[in-house]
Amino acid sequence: MLEYRPPEQDFEFLLFELFKVQEQWADIPAFADISEDITRAVLSEGGRMAAEVMAPLNQSGDEEGCTWLDGEVSTPPGFKAAYDEIAGGGWLGLSGNPDYEGQGMPKLLGCLLEEMFWGANSSLYLYGTLTTGASICIDNHGTEQQKATYLPKLYSGQWSGAMGLTESHAGTDLGIIRSRAVPAADGGYRISGTKIFITSGEHDLTENVVHLVLAKLPDAPAGSKGISLFIVPKFLVDEQGKVGERNGVVSGSLEHKMGIRGSATSVMNFDEAQGFIIGEPNRGLACMFTMMNYERLSVGLQGLGAGELAYQQAVRYARERLQGRSPTGPKNPDRDADSLLVHPDVRRMLLTIRALTEGGRAFAMFVGMQLDLGKYTGDEQAARFSELLTPIAKAFLSDRGFECAVMAQQVFGGHGYIREWGVEQIVRDTRIAQIYEGTNGVQALDLVGRKVLRDGGATLQELFDGFDLSTIDTCYREPLEKAFAGVIAATEHIVSRSAVDPALAGAISTDYLELVGYTLYGWFWARMARVAGEDAYGCAKQDCARFYFARLLPKVLGLEASVISESACVMALADEAF
Repeated sequence: MLEYRPPEQDFEFLLFELFKVQEQWADIPAFADISEDITRAVLSEGGRMAAEVMAPLNQSGDEEGCTWLDGEVSTPPGFKAAYDEIAGGGWLGLSGNPDYEGQGMPKLLGCLLEEMFWGANSSLYLYGTLTTGASICIDNHGTEQQKATYLPKLYSGQWSGAMGLTESHAGTDLGIIRSRAVPAADGGYRISGTKIFITSGEHDLTENVVHLVLAKLPDAPAGSKGISLFIVPKFLVDEQGKVGERNGVVSGSLEHKMGIRGSATSVMNFDEAQGFIIGEPNRGLACMFTMMNYERLSVGLQGLGAGELAYQQAVRYARERLQGRSPTGPKNPDRDADSLLVHPDVRRMLLTIRALTEGGRAFAMFVGMQLDLGKYTGDEQAARFSELLTPIAKAFLSDRGFECAVMAQQVFGGHGYIREWGVEQIVRDTRIAQIYEGTNGVQALDLVGRKVLRDGGATLQELFDGFDLSTIDTCYREPLEKAFAGVIAATEHIVSRSAVDPALAGAISTDYLELVGYTLYGWFWARMARVAGEDAYGCAKQDCARFYFARLLPKVLGLEASVISESACVMALADEAF
């Protein structure tokens, strides 16, 4: 059975020793009243929710899956009660706008809670994260009436959210969507079209589902510049915010998926459904990206949560499984064999999972910090940093999460392929994080094409200039200096060559994202090693830092060499030769 334990000691180390959040929050009026006791209490209760309410339904939800009958969708047994407890605890409105009954907590803290909820039960938490994303979009772009109508219900979990982008012929290329929005006499719009892959599009957890749907007006410009965004509720809402008659939106079927089987993913049919425009006409994609950027960080946290869950299962199995003898002689002479922990290759896998997970946790919190600073203090630099880092957070965290899940499965050997242990489910559930909310290849293109080339690498240079290498131990300084220099050299190459090699950005973008990701993890591992104490926890943290620098950071050497190349080796093969 999959078991999940919140890594609270690591959370507290990062919050109070590495990032010293209480000092930072004291200077932000919105957070000034959040004491250390409150922070600990929020983490503790969130951990209880993850371990005791969500995790016990993880495997059963996968086994049962969702069911569809005549447009109605039923979630796995136990999901409704668990969702009600999550909603009743205020977890869906944790970072929400206090003016509309949200709690206004820091995103940095929210990153830890999301990691726990993802790790405990990714299928169940998907209903929550889409609701949070819809709330953010409405809060940023909705009218006052829309905010007052929808936000309190979404924050409370009484209603849930869904995002309607994808159509069968148009995946990432949203400019060619066919869904239409026709102005109506009542001042609203009538939405018609079909969307696929709609997470939480239809289910039985809440009394209403608030769809945010991309569609085109009759006179819209061609391409992505002609997309508008609409609020399309499952049930229409009166002026008092009460649910009324059913709208023209229905689930046509459920998608049959590799993983996250407890999450209802629908084909959604809109048949002259009543919709309400959000934001300006033909500016829908910009509005939707507010939601998508939140979801992209959240999906990165899904990978992080999966890595932690996988590590916990693999460590427990490696301790208990007796097989073979230590290369230095028996460690358990009274038994037939030693535990798997004596084998160097098993330790390599476990240390890799741990180093990537704990490094990723520090990185994710740093991204959350930049979002908080940008939103609550108007720090323009922090806002640019968060934009730069969002595609890295989504892609690098989810890629490493899947890698960690597969390594954990490998620790189990043949048992990792058997369903009862649960680790194969982690592999299946985590795979989607590399695909939805923009595939990781798209994230890499976004990093290079929209973020780095846009300003010639200036923001990335600012970010690296802010990392003071004099604050880290000398044993890590030289390899990190070389890694930093490699990133800057690769960036300069891309900037200088892209004008004459238009295919270059796409040819090297994935390797470039990984180069930056491994280097950033190196910075955070060096900082954690400097701050860690001499107790058992601190010594373990320092041992993991040494492992990261010895076995994982050297990957940047090959990545840099790959990035500093031309696109010809990728583009030369003739189409007919494939």
